[in-house]
Amino acid sequence: MTLKEVKIGDSVIVKKLHGEGAVKRRIMDMGITKGTEIYVRKVAPLGDPIEITVRGYELSVRKADAEMVEVEAV
Repeated sequence: MTLKEVKIGDSVIVKKLHGEGAVKRRIMDMGITKGTEIYVRKVAPLGDPIEITVRGYELSVRKADAEMVEVEAV
């Protein structure tokens, strides 16, 4: 399952990051790394972006980036 598929109000744990080079580095720089817990707060009316809570702060992530984050339920 990817971060894009997670429902509002669910918490998940990051299993793996897909993607290459600068894209993967940008996701990791946002604090989304293997083993991190993510809580999905909101999804914008048109579905993009997704607002999440990670490491104690709120973050908006585009669907394209959320697809690269493989997660599992807590």
